[in-house]
Amino acid sequence: MTGAARRNTYRRVKMRATGVLATTVAAAIVFSGLATAVSAGPASAAPGVSAIERVVAEGPHLHAVYVHSASMDKTIKVQVLTPRADTGPRPSLYLLGGLNEQDPNNSVWTLKTDLAGFYADKNVNVVMPIAGDGSFYTDWQRDDPKLGRYKWETFLTRELPPLIDTQFSGNGVRGVAGLSMGAGAALVLAARNPRFYDAVAAYSGCFTTTGPAGQAYPRGIVAAFGGDANNMWGGPNDPDWAAHDVLAQAGNLRGSAVYVSTGTGRSGKYDAPGYPGNENPTDRQVVGGVIEVGSMWCTQQLQSRLAAAGVPATIRYVDPGTHSWPYWVDQQRESWPTLRRGLGL
Repeated sequence: MTGAARRNTYRRVKMRATGVLATTVAAAIVFSGLATAVSAGPASAAPGVSAIERVVAEGPHLHAVYVHSASMDKTIKVQVLTPRADTGPRPSLYLLGGLNEQDPNNSVWTLKTDLAGFYADKNVNVVMPIAGDGSFYTDWQRDDPKLGRYKWETFLTRELPPLIDTQFSGNGVRGVAGLSMGAGAALVLAARNPRFYDAVAAYSGCFTTTGPAGQAYPRGIVAAFGGDANNMWGGPNDPDWAAHDVLAQAGNLRGSAVYVSTGTGRSGKYDAPGYPGNENPTDRQVVGGVIEVGSMWCTQQLQSRLAAAGVPATIRYVDPGTHSWPYWVDQQRESWPTLRRGLGL
């Protein structure tokens, strides 16, 4: 798919997501009223075994790691950023993207942020898997005719971490952070695998997957990419949807350092016409504003559940703030003290 085609697909998905999320929020409101590695040569993995096939340098400290996933039976590209100075064993921070993984060869984090500059002096491996469209970084029940085989939870929690630790001097300590679709996925992974992640951050996400309102957003996203969400977590009454609901499992985040942020949906300087990189102010202000209002509602619900479960968390409401990259860049930086503490740095 060409770059232009990918951008057009993303625009269509984003517009559809906006409508779905607006419906989700409205339904929820009604409901609430009612109730430094050396390049490695090719390696062949044994059948049923996940392994690094090769490592290729893409920059002074950026590495392309091609990993054979046994569960998905295919090669996954993962980008890994290592610190400028190798000071021995270190934790790993996994970064999950949202819907806009427009480049199949580069994580959106490398395209939209000063990742190399920000993490250069931090003793941490930054691990960026390049996921499939609308994957939700989860294990799907069945292969999808359009999207294929997705076993992302297995890949991210069982297959990839030991390989990263061995190749890049990992010490077994890890964190996960994500934005938009990846924000909810980050908390789902942490809640479903208690204590696996020592730190977790979510920027502008939604965290419930039960009921018509909770299912509307993920179903809309998967459908926008041509997939069938029934292949992900089953039909509307399948218990797998509840099994991926962070609100229902908020207590499982206890023991991890937690940071969650959202904007209020109100436009700010980053959304003004003429701001560098703001090619479509109307999209930023209207579409990005509506999506972020939904994210704010989702974050408020999560905050209440975490408080009820006695789980400490840093919750940040950014005002003004829309569903767009300049705010996520800010939050990536602001969340670092929380992530650093959880990672033991």
